[in-house]
Amino acid sequence: MRADRLISLVLLLRRHGRLTAAALARELEVSTRTVLRDIEALSAAGVPVYAERGRHGGFALLPDFRTDLTGMNHDEALALLVAGSGRAEQVFGLGSALASAMRKVADALPEGHRAAASDAARRLLVDPETDLLSRRPPTEELPGTTMIEVRRAVLAGHRLRIHYAATGQAPQWRTVDPIGLVTVRERGYLLATRSGADRTYRLSRVLAAEELPEPAQRPERVDLDRIWRERCAQFLSGDHVTVLVRVDPARREELVSTALAVRAEEPDGDGRLRLEVTYQDARHAEWALWQLTTDAEALAPQWLRTLLHDRAAALVSCYGVPS
Repeated sequence: MRADRLISLVLLLRRHGRLTAAALARELEVSTRTVLRDIEALSAAGVPVYAERGRHGGFALLPDFRTDLTGMNHDEALALLVAGSGRAEQVFGLGSALASAMRKVADALPEGHRAAASDAARRLLVDPETDLLSRRPPTEELPGTTMIEVRRAVLAGHRLRIHYAATGQAPQWRTVDPIGLVTVRERGYLLATRSGADRTYRLSRVLAAEELPEPAQRPERVDLDRIWRERCAQFLSGDHVTVLVRVDPARREELVSTALAVRAEEPDGDGRLRLEVTYQDARHAEWALWQLTTDAEALAPQWLRTLLHDRAAALVSCYGVPS
């Protein structure tokens, strides 16, 4: 762990030229005292790091010092830098590891390619926080310690205990055999089996997790893409209700939060959004659309439009027309 941090420290100094102890501490997510100890360790190991005093001082490396890291060509580095600009690392709790990896990628480039690749990566944007309609994607946060336990169990092939809050149920502890992790539209999922049955868990609903020492009951090789396709098909083939809705963009998140799944989405002609969403059953769909009043309109199926019309008519009949 400390060896990785020392390498990251060297790469930060190579990239920025000079940094204060406080700035290094922020980048490495450690205390200033730890940074100072690491600087001493690097000096003792022969790394030419030195301190500059004064208002604009800090720590720096002697010019032309390079670390012994494997190089790569421009396109390979650009692909990694652009891929690292996405936000999947937030879902899986790999933000710090990604930052460290990107520093190593940049440093591994030949001197003449480094600036060009960094500039090119800044000109390619992957999954920005908002789109042209100023909609922000849903964000799901999972405590770092919980995500670490989940990730360790998945990668080590160990069983996992999770404290899981399923929709409409009280949180319960469950012991599962983890298969893999999937992120889709900023949402993370744990694919697992429980007592031999397939299970899919939303990571945002995992309140706590504990990696167990016993091995998970799962095949040695896995085709995660195939498993995800099969589970999606199984989910959508159930006794669910699919609804086509026009909704005000300002109420989009409320609509999505009540649905089981979003199957399609596109802008509509009058500035609204057209979504195809899945609900548990007819009662669930009617309740969800009623909450959004006139900010959402069910376009199909017709029976849902009839239910909402009759409900609105009954409300008008109850209160009557104002005199």
